[in-house]
Amino acid sequence: MKKTLLLLTAILLGATTLSAQKTSSDVQMFNPVMTGVTSLTIAPDSRAGAMGDVGAATDPDVNSQYWNPAKYPFAISPAGFSLAYTPWLRQLVSDIDLANLVGYYRIGDYQAISGSLTYFSLGDVYADNIVIRPYEMALDFAYSRMLSETFSASVGLRYIVSDLNYNFDEDTSVGQAFAADIAFFYTNYVMLGRRECMLNLGLNASNIGSKISYDGGNTNQFIPTNLRLGTSLVIPVDEYNTFTLSADINKLMVPTKPSYRQFLNEEMGGIEDDSYSYASEYQSWLDASGYNEISPISGIFQSFADAPGGLREELQEIYWGAGVEYAYNNQFFLRGGYHYENEYKGNRKYFTLGTGFKMSVFSLDAAYLISMSQSNPLDQTLRFTLSFDMDGIKEILGR
Repeated sequence: MKKTLLLLTAILLGATTLSAQKTSSDVQMFNPVMTGVTSLTIAPDSRAGAMGDVGAATDPDVNSQYWNPAKYPFAISPAGFSLAYTPWLRQLVSDIDLANLVGYYRIGDYQAISGSLTYFSLGDVYADNIVIRPYEMALDFAYSRMLSETFSASVGLRYIVSDLNYNFDEDTSVGQAFAADIAFFYTNYVMLGRRECMLNLGLNASNIGSKISYDGGNTNQFIPTNLRLGTSLVIPVDEYNTFTLSADINKLMVPTKPSYRQFLNEEMGGIEDDSYSYASEYQSWLDASGYNEISPISGIFQSFADAPGGLREELQEIYWGAGVEYAYNNQFFLRGGYHYENEYKGNRKYFTLGTGFKMSVFSLDAAYLISMSQSNPLDQTLRFTLSFDMDGIKEILGR
């Protein structure tokens, strides 16, 4: 029961592209970086989601907590909060979704505190006439501060809970982990011809922390420790019209897990087996390889030079996104973007579209995803984010 439930959950969370790739003639090379709590890799807000999932260096907004909390000291408003909703696998089921609540508060002119709560529900799962409700949750807080007029830094802490069986199976337990984030942000004006543009650079190393276990510590999984680098250029056309060009690159700082294909090649003489008939032997081989004993910190350094395919495969593990945003009078927004992940590392390739409307009190953003690969949990899904500006609320109440 435990193995079946964990397998089904993994499929729901992030492996929907895996089955499609196994039909490839070059399936031997399919070797994604495996982690637990994959809900931590889902973009929670619609602005970034409409721009190809980029946000490390975009203009500061209330949803910067996930992308780069070091941006908050440069936010215009002293405080704000936001609620985002993302349906998941909507073409198959109706009760799997992700909700994100985030808020921040600037302390004076140079500091800010922020926090967010993310809840990912896997809906109702029926097993032996019993309904279980697996879920994943993350609660985090961050402190950010300007170190100069153009540069800021942030540190954050995160508590992670992953309950995949709702205490149904006595052999499993609720997974828990702790993690930290370190982020930096740089912003300054640059001249492009006669235009004074804003150049932003951002870096966020997130989910640096412990492993997570679902069986009382007998086996452990890495959480999705990620390194994100981004840049953004804000180009004013005139008093009312502005374009923003943004791009992020990402690298999971998790060691590449020796694949089942490697086991077949190295231990079984290269036989073909698509049914995982030697799963127990593979697990014993994996234990003997020492992969399960790698510490999270050692895994970060190892992740840059451990891919079986050498440098070529290491480069395949880098995924990226690029997006553009058009703003009219900082009130109406049109957005688009593209996200790319190598076909042998997950095959998330999709275009994104979106729009936004901003008032003095609140803003509403929407995003839509069009998948270029054979399967994507968010394909043709519309998601929303509603944000509130505390300055605007105070003005309304003051009247």
